[in-house]
Order: sequence, then C-alpha cells, then structure tokens
Amino acid sequence: MSNHSIHFNISERKILLRIFDIVFTLALLYLVSTAFDFDYFTIAKENWTWVFVLILYLSIFGTVFELYDLQKSSKLEKVIPGIILTVSVTVLFYFLTPIYTPFLPANRLQILYFYFAILTAIFIWRWTYITFIASPRFFKNALIIGETSNIEYIINAFKDADPNYNIIGFIDCEAKQTNAVKFSGITEYPSNEIYNIIKEKHISEIVVASYNSEAITSDIYYDLITLLESGFSIKEYTQVYEEMTLRVPVQFVGKDFYKYFPFSRNNQNKMYLFFHRFFDVIISLVGVLIGLVLLPFILLGNIIGNRGPLFYVQERVGKNGKTFKMVKYRTMIENAEKGGAVWAKKNDSRITAFGKFLRHSRLDEIPQFINILKDEMSLIGPRPERPYFVRELSQILPFYETRHIIKPGLTGWAQVKTRYGSSVDDSLVKLQYDLFYIKHRGFFLDINILIKTLTTLFYFRGQ
Repeated sequence: MSNHSIHFNISERKILLRIFDIVFTLALLYLVSTAFDFDYFTIAKENWTWVFVLILYLSIFGTVFELYDLQKSSKLEKVIPGIILTVSVTVLFYFLTPIYTPFLPANRLQILYFYFAILTAIFIWRWTYITFIASPRFFKNALIIGETSNIEYIINAFKDADPNYNIIGFIDCEAKQTNAVKFSGITEYPSNEIYNIIKEKHISEIVVASYNSEAITSDIYYDLITLLESGFSIKEYTQVYEEMTLRVPVQFVGKDFYKYFPFSRNNQNKMYLFFHRFFDVIISLVGVLIGLVLLPFILLGNIIGNRGPLFYVQERVGKNGKTFKMVKYRTMIENAEKGGAVWAKKNDSRITAFGKFLRHSRLDEIPQFINILKDEMSLIGPRPERPYFVRELSQILPFYETRHIIKPGLTGWAQVKTRYGSSVDDSLVKLQYDLFYIKHRGFFLDINILIKTLTTLFYFRGQ
C-alpha cells in the first residue's frame, strides 16, 4: 500500500520554489564573483543587509510576477517571462536603493555579471523543478470515495487547483440502486476491490467526499477504519478542497457548519485590528494624494471618453449588513440601469471607452479611499455588494450573509484569486474565497493580498 513516488503538496512546493530560487541565486553569485573577480560577496560579508534585501526583493517581485503560481511554474514557456521580469526589476531596485544595497560598481560590467548570474540561477532551478518535481512521475495518486452526484465537481476543482494531484478513480460509497447516477468522466471501481486498487495504482491518499456520512455503507466504513489504523492517509473532502483551492466549499457544508468555521482569532484580536485600521488610514491618505495628482488627467479623460458626471455613488452593504454610499469614478454610460439592477459582465456594452481604461487600471476605485477613511470600508476584505444582489444571493447561496461579519474591502482574497463575478456561480466562488479570508485572516495573508493586487495592476487585469 505504499506510494512509489515523491509528492510535495501545494504549500510545500511554493516554499520549495522560494527557498531554491534564493539558494541557486546565492550559489551562482558566489561562483561568478570568484571566476570573474566580481567582489560582491567579498563586500557583502561585511554587510549582510545587502543579501537580506536581495532575498526580500526576489521574494516580493517573484510574487508580483507570478513565479509562485503553480499552474505557470509547471510549464517552462509560461514561467520564463516571469523570471525575466522578476530578475530585471529586482536588479533595478537593488541598485537604485543604495542606502540598503551596494552603490553602483565602478566597473559597469559587474552589473551584467550580477544580472545574468541571477537570471541563469533561477532558470536552472526552475528547469530542474519542472523536470524532476512537476513531472507526471511525481504525481500524487488519490482515490475518491463519495456519492456519484458530487464526483464531477470534485474532480474539476482538484484538477484546476493542483496539476500534480492525480485522481485515479472513485468508489461509490452508497448502496447500489437500480436507477443510480453514472459518471463517465473517470473510472469507477467496485468497493470490494479497494485494497487491490491501492496496491496496483500506487494510491497514496483516499479522499472521502460524502455529503451525508450516514450514506457510507458499513463495508466501506470498516475498510476505511482498517486503512486508517494501518497508517494510510485518509482525508475529508472539504479539508483537501480548502488546502488545495484556498477557499471554503460552502455548498458541501451542512448542519454541522460549526466544524468548518472556526474563524480566525484575529477577527477579535485588538492588536491586529488596531494595526489593520492604522495601515488602512495611512495607505488611504497616500491613495487620496495620488488621486489628487491624477485627478486632472482623469477629468480630461472623462470629458473626452465618458461625457457626463465624473463620480458614481451607489448604495452597498457593509459590516453587519449596514448600508453605506460607495463612491467610484463612473465607468458606464449614464442611466445604465434604468430598467433595474443587472449583473455586470465581460465586454459589457454599457462600459464607456474611458471606463474600460479606468477598470483595467483599477483607477476607478481611487475614490473609495474616502470610504476607508470614513471607516465604512477597509483596504482588505470582501467586496461590498449591492442590497438587491445581497437579498438575491442570500436566498440561493448558503452562509452568504457571513461575509458581512467584517468590513468590506477595496481589494480582497476573492478579487486577487478570481475574475469578475457575473452570475450566481461566480458569486459562489467569490463567497468561498471570502470565507477563506475571514477564516484565515492575518498579517501574512493581508500582505499576500496586497502583493497580488500589485500583480493585478501590473498586468492590467482589473475589470
């Protein structure tokens, strides 16, 4: 019943990528400095701040340019542009911050040595990672046990989240019925063959994906107990789903919901909330100043491309369901919803020419810094929705109102992880991400969101 391949889970692979980006970089810099009489390491021994700043820049810009996106990291042609951008911006910032890093060397050729050493090091490591870790022979083989009606959704979610998570097949945990639903997308195995399947297919993990545990037959239940007692890895679906997708599968949470929502203690942590508000105010003041600088250009663009009021005020639902007036730069034609509230959609014809630019660049959000200063919003949190859609979605989606236990945000986990919501299905995905944020809220997740927001701005992905 042993697994004959090595597998790193999502978190381990992200850590592995970061650590060896740094290890390979420092190792090759040392070799280059020795071979070409490049004195970087000789001087750096006296000031380790330089090395720390280099590592920090690599980590930050690597995140911004998506070097740690596992979907892109598994394909060389997709990761190469990120490597070039990360190294280029890192070296640029490194030599433009001489207070914490070295001054420009007298021999300008050393800058090229420095640049190409880092570029080559990361490229070699990423080729190694793709060849020996992200290759199919290192897939983690899993077997799903659950109700047939849930299988398709589960398989698609796992496939999208982790290309190295290989679902070999499934076993229907319910007693056979004459009119049982069949799923043709993956192999179904008989329940009495579970031990042979594990051995022959080198299964390393069983995922139990049953919405109703009472539906599991006694034979399968006792087989699972025996496997668990032998040390075999058996996990519950929502646990694996949350670890892999970084969102809470609310549609599979039942009456025992309290098991799935041990919300982050930081929601009541006074120190965290104080600093969260402190940075809200500081960053918002900076945002307002930037907005004032850009205002003449936005006014001009509005006159040419929008032809109408500059601002758009709309009622939104905030913390504890309390409504407030959210301010944005107008991006749609006037009276865009004279027939009633409708979902915004991709390539929406109501969006003006200048409005598209404002949305893609996220400049339309600048006035919301005022809402943050008024304590109606936060920098990070679930996006505030309109009362009409809140009423509609709360009737359809379980736990939808739960997202209102914290202040809404200018940016958030759902905003950086998924595209613009234009349907109930999209709203479900966004809700899953919002609840994940509320559940795991903390300084490190906040920093992660801010960095990913920079990625959204850089790649012009605003909608």
